[in-house]
Amino acid sequence: MTLPAGYGRTSRRVRRIKADLKSGRPQPCMRCGQAIDYDTDDPSDPSAFNAGHIKPLSLYPELGEDPGNFQQEHQRCNKSAGNRMTDPGLGMQSEAW
Repeated sequence: MTLPAGYGRTSRRVRRIKADLKSGRPQPCMRCGQAIDYDTDDPSDPSAFNAGHIKPLSLYPELGEDPGNFQQEHQRCNKSAGNRMTDPGLGMQSEAW
């Protein structure tokens, strides 16, 4: 399956999702829990706002433009996550019963 250019990253729909997330501040980073600098637009600033996919686009392309698959994160947290989900243990039991 070939995805259109910008799908899940820069399309008009994704830009709207990112703007909605940014306007709902002040929310902490969903990966590390620390405050995000919502006032900077510098993509090289590691503490700047970034809208990241909860389930990675490379593994779940069908969720690339789903608003429920986005969360607010730091630039550094988004970059360091790679293809990992936010909480891979979500839904897992804490111990065997």
